[in-house]
Formats: sequence, structure tokens, C-alpha cells
Amino acid sequence: MSNLIETLAAELERPRELSPRVLNYIGGIYGIDHDAIGAFLVNELSKLEDDEIDLILSPVFTPKLADQAVFAGLLGGESIPRERLPELVQQLVARPIQAQLLTLDGHTHLVTLREVTVERYVQRLRLEGAIPESLLELIQRVSNAEDRPMLRAVARRAVWENEQTQPILVRYLTNVSARGGYSLADTLGLLELVEGRKPAGVTDLLARIPGWKEALRQQIEVGSGGRPFFHEDIRAMHGGGRDQRQDDVRLSVKERELDFLVRLEQILAS
Repeated sequence: MSNLIETLAAELERPRELSPRVLNYIGGIYGIDHDAIGAFLVNELSKLEDDEIDLILSPVFTPKLADQAVFAGLLGGESIPRERLPELVQQLVARPIQAQLLTLDGHTHLVTLREVTVERYVQRLRLEGAIPESLLELIQRVSNAEDRPMLRAVARRAVWENEQTQPILVRYLTNVSARGGYSLADTLGLLELVEGRKPAGVTDLLARIPGWKEALRQQIEVGSGGRPFFHEDIRAMHGGGRDQRQDDVRLSVKERELDFLVRLEQILAS
């Protein structure tokens, strides 16, 4: 538990850059110039109500999958019962935690985190997630050491707690273990797909993939066969090459998604 507390504290106290969106929010809501935001964070933030603090700091203290991977690597297949999470929060608050918030001017501002922010971070790390031993063995078998923390974070996500959806991940990892074809990017794509489109299970997912592929093919065909501009001056008025570059990026994204679905279907169907 001490290692977990120290890792939590270290992650909460690592430098975090405030995005322009967060800085604009602070400036707009509290009427503060950008060059005065650092002083606001140090001197005024602690005086706000919890819900106000949460609105300001939630964008930088809501864990992403990469944050969860730090703790998935630490815990392996173990889990921390959800009822113990408040104890972790209180221990961290009591230290206290000194966040390092970076503003656009490159300055770092030390801010003592209130319980509302620490709780947000800890509660969303999926520390309560567990990985069956058989799934841990599959992760060990298919991946290199560098990928394993992220794969364990994937396996700890709540979406796999459903007895219908966990077999999707198990079949995927089993088949890439037997046949090859594993990639971290595709595993992350599988997680995004299952969390976003919520298939009922392996059979349902395989039944829906052909429709998704066909829709993407049609979108790619339409996007790559758009009508040309009839005059270069009109083209320039519409952004010229810039529009073309944006279209190319969108097409590239759709093409990659289609390629992923083709690979996924082949792997899951075998």
C-alpha cells in the first residue's frame, strides 16, 4: 500500500500544463488577465467552492488510459476494493499534495490540492479493476514488456466486467497469440470500439462489422471522388489546398479505421 500511495502522490504532483481552454475559462469566469492567472491559482483557488475547483481542475486531473497504465503496471492483476479508495484519498490529502500547474508563460505554480480533486483522480484510476489470471497470462504471452502496463490498463476497464463482452478481449488476445498479428494500436482500437459501440458479445460484434466496413467504404468513395472546383479563383476562396489537406486527413482516418475493422474481423472470426 505504501508503494501505491507514493506513486499516487508522485503522479498527482508531476507538472501539468493548463490548456488554453482552461486558461480562457478562468479568465472569462473570474475576469482575470492571462498574466494574472498564476497568482489566482496560488492565492484565490483555495477560496472557491468544491464545484468551482472541480470545473477548473477536472481537465488536468481526470486520468486518461496512460495514467491508468501507471497503476495497472504497479498492481498487475490485483485490485484495491472500492471501499478502500476514500482511505487513500484521505492519506493523500493529509500529506498534503502540492500540484505543479504550468501556465502558457512557462511558469510553474504550486497549488495544494483539495479533496475534491484528489478524489476525482483516485476514483477514476480503475484501481478496483481486476484481471483474471488467464487474461494476465495472455497479455504476458502476446506483448513486450513495454506494452504490458497499457494492456493491463485496457484489461481493467469496466467494459470487460460484463460476462458477454470480456470474451471479445479474450478471443482477440488468444487468436493473436496463436497466429500473430498483435499490435498495441489495434488493441486500443478494440477497446474504443467496444466502449463506444457496445456490442453484446463476440457474435454481435462480428455481425455488425460488415455494415461498419461498408459504411466506411462508401464514405471513402464519396470523399475521394468529390467534384473539382471549376475555377482556381473559387478554389482559393474556399481555402485552396487547405481544404484538400483537411479532406485528405479525414479520408486517411477513415481508411485506417477500415483497415482496422478488416484485421479485427479476420482475427475474431478465426
